[in-house]
Amino acid sequence: MIQWFSWLQIAVAVFAGVSCLVLGLLGRKPSDLVLGALALVEVLLLAQLVVAIVAPFVGNPPLGYPLEFYTYLISAILLPPVAGFWALVERTRSSTVIVGVICLAVAVMVFRMNVIWLMPTA
Repeated sequence: MIQWFSWLQIAVAVFAGVSCLVLGLLGRKPSDLVLGALALVEVLLLAQLVVAIVAPFVGNPPLGYPLEFYTYLISAILLPPVAGFWALVERTRSSTVIVGVICLAVAVMVFRMNVIWLMPTA
């Protein structure tokens, strides 16, 4: 896992999450902006998957439990498509809020993945 890339992911997910929460609380329905932010979060997660697969082969293995790391990663990858589907099916302001909450949840999960990868287990 590349540390600067994970911090970039966290920043993008937090920005997307807060933006979607604000838009949802202002009564906005899901728009291209909301779904585009969600898509960006998903693309970064897929890039993280590639990095996580390649990193051990180039001398950057996880110091924590790999199974826990990949469980977080796969779970985080599954969340944005579910939120996007929800936003497309139910076009209400609550869907925009849900997308924001999912983005913030992904930010927390990426932070936890960063800790798992970089901190040795006891």
